[in-house]
Amino acid sequence: MGGVATRRSSLKDPTVLAVPVYFASMFLEARSLRRRRTEVAFDAGQYERRDTVASLTMGAISLAVPLVAPRLMRPLTPGKGRGAKWVLAGAAVGAVLTTAADTAARSRRRRSAHPDADAGTARLERAAGIGGVVTVALGGLGLVAWWPTIFDAERFYRRRIVADLGTGPVALGTAIVAWDFIYYWNHRFMHTARYMWAMHVVHHSSEHYNLSTALRQPVAEPLTTFVPYGVVSMLGVRPDVMTTARGLNLLWQYWIHTEAVRSLGSSEAVLNSPSHHRVHHGSNPRYLDKNHGSILIVWDRLFGTYEPETEPVVYGLTKNISTFNPVVIASHEYVAMARDVASARGWRDRVGFVVRGPGWATRRRAELAGASLS
Repeated sequence: MGGVATRRSSLKDPTVLAVPVYFASMFLEARSLRRRRTEVAFDAGQYERRDTVASLTMGAISLAVPLVAPRLMRPLTPGKGRGAKWVLAGAAVGAVLTTAADTAARSRRRRSAHPDADAGTARLERAAGIGGVVTVALGGLGLVAWWPTIFDAERFYRRRIVADLGTGPVALGTAIVAWDFIYYWNHRFMHTARYMWAMHVVHHSSEHYNLSTALRQPVAEPLTTFVPYGVVSMLGVRPDVMTTARGLNLLWQYWIHTEAVRSLGSSEAVLNSPSHHRVHHGSNPRYLDKNHGSILIVWDRLFGTYEPETEPVVYGLTKNISTFNPVVIASHEYVAMARDVASARGWRDRVGFVVRGPGWATRRRAELAGASLS
């Protein structure tokens, strides 16, 4: 996930060249899985028409978004776009008004014998809720518009601290390992910061697990702040070599989304595999937020997020959305996040509902619901 600026090069993007392979391999996988006998009523590896259509639709949209996102985001980018100052001014004004409404509501609650029945307090809380959502949305929009402009791979390459590595095996090997390492942290970040999860949840939303699931890609990547892959160019790796490494990384991620391959044997000590990645897609409590690696599983082993496949995997979310509508799939977590921000009574919770993990948000909602009933 995440991209780097590219230079004109003879190196080709492997993900584009592999498009015919995607469809051929899905056909072969579906044919193979239809032949296997299963004793369960629901076989998650099988292709279901509506689920597959939803996955391919999300994949197609994810390819189109990068073509239009830079043009849409540029006017909002601080230092580049005319609209940026209005976005930041709106966020600042919203923060002031929201804080004022918070303060007034707290004051009324302290003075009122029955704060829940106080219409004035309720109006102030609604105003603070709306202001909080507007402030968070505008502030976040300014941040994500600005973020990629300071982490451009070409800029890092011009300021490299190591001599140019060229396009040979050393350069490509360095790029592959470095991309994989940064991908691990970005992928882990997607599971531990809710605004990142809101983008990434698309990929986990299917209750099936087959090669089409690999193509169910997020469409809101411009609304994120990735650890910059382009920083590797400071080590003498050309941006176009990084693009090739990105493509190879994505191709590895594609083929491990299958139940047709059970194990890679001893190589699974180092390499990510279908077994390891099935765990990552599991909603089983022991499997949550595990096995974030892409090509290599060693990062998970080193940093404490490794879990072997020891029990049948239940795919999907801890609370499934039960829809094949691409709009709902792409937006449901953003809607839930906005609802939580609107219901919060202070900035600590508002910010927490955005930047803390989805698990924290679930626990905090339960705490607030319990407090309101007591």
